[in-house]
Amino acid sequence: QVQLVESGGGSVQDGGSLRLSCAASGSTYSIYSMAWFRQVPGNEREGVAAIDNDRRTSYLDAMKGRFTISKDNAKNILYLQMNSLKPDDTGMYYCAAGWNGLRAGNRILAADFGYWGQGTQVTVSS
Repeated sequence: QVQLVESGGGSVQDGGSLRLSCAASGSTYSIYSMAWFRQVPGNEREGVAAIDNDRRTSYLDAMKGRFTISKDNAKNILYLQMNSLKPDDTGMYYCAAGWNGLRAGNRILAADFGYWGQGTQVTVSS
């Protein structure tokens, strides 16, 4: 089993920045890829960014150039640096971990990840 705990969410103004963290514990040796998903009420979870153990990354087009995903393998912590935040970025952000490589075409699908954190809320006001 893998446990994931997110932190770093909060409320910011349009144009602000936040850095999310996700601490992984347990059987972390089994993880090959990790990702951040965003969910707003009434919608499915949407893959925002993903990274694998070879440091390949994928991003949702709307986040490219503004968000950066990274991972400290020694500490088993996943990060998401979010800059130039917009009100549309508002949502609950979930950390996810899985055993598969990243899909081609920057597709980040929830079905590829078997472990999930509880989420951290990000609110961007105009």
